[in-house]
Amino acid sequence: MDALVNTPVGLTTGGPLDSNAFRWANRLCGNGVEATAIEVTIGGLVLESTTTTQIALTGADIPLTINKQPAALWQSHTLNPGDRIELGFSTAGSRGYLAVAGGFHIDPIFNSASTVPREALGGLTQDGTPLQTGQLLPCETVKDSRDCQAVPRHLVPDYGNNSALLRVVLGYQQEAFSNLQKQVFFTSQYAVTESSDRMGYRLKGSKITPSIEGILSEGICLGAIQVPADGQPIVLLNDRQTIGGYPKLGSVLSLDIGKLAQLMPGGTVRFEAISVEQAHNFLALDQHQFLNASLESTLDGTPDGTLESTAKSSKP
Repeated sequence: MDALVNTPVGLTTGGPLDSNAFRWANRLCGNGVEATAIEVTIGGLVLESTTTTQIALTGADIPLTINKQPAALWQSHTLNPGDRIELGFSTAGSRGYLAVAGGFHIDPIFNSASTVPREALGGLTQDGTPLQTGQLLPCETVKDSRDCQAVPRHLVPDYGNNSALLRVVLGYQQEAFSNLQKQVFFTSQYAVTESSDRMGYRLKGSKITPSIEGILSEGICLGAIQVPADGQPIVLLNDRQTIGGYPKLGSVLSLDIGKLAQLMPGGTVRFEAISVEQAHNFLALDQHQFLNASLESTLDGTPDGTLESTAKSSKP
């Protein structure tokens, strides 16, 4: 998946929830950061390769095996025709990203290969349907010999504690929240509820009460923090609606969206206010660190194998 970019015509963003894990998976496969990959929620994906290529799985701690042999995450692996790739179920985090050398070849719609079920757009069938058993995922055959590489351990996120501190840029509607209400929000811990998905994460915790009950519907950015009538914040994500009428306290920094999206129900969240200038600096520093980080060579490029894959069972 990459991202839709047609919010002005009423389409949501789509694309990977954890952009950091997504870009590392692509880099491990020698791809550009926008190459099409698969987002796997929790796990349970089985593929069979029909070509020679390389793959990498990043993100959540999802057990990976190739031909029944354990294979490392955050590392590239060589595949050959007939190899079987199996993803178990996550022990920490909730979103994994499976990339292949050259990216999966999916016909774009609105210049994107993203699958967005709520919009009935994208994916293999162009109608937003997730991967189904027996479908083929076209990809390139890698003809040259490539070394396998790994992301340095200090750059691999730790999803084990199921909690996150999210940085927030306050928006113009912050005036609808008193200083006391903002203090409550920024000093409270919130829990991720079962009613959380790619559209948004509903949180439960200290009630926040704005001075207004609603606003005229307006555009909603990625990470917007809406406060509905029950006072429980909702952080809107990639598959959000494009307009809404609830008061918004601010927006979560885009770098932190992945931290939130990796949380399982029951996970905890705290918020920290930052300025627009700080947000710009964080984004610039993150981009610099990613572009200048060196991958590590690894001898653990086996088992041998590759993809133009057949999905045996999948939940991307």
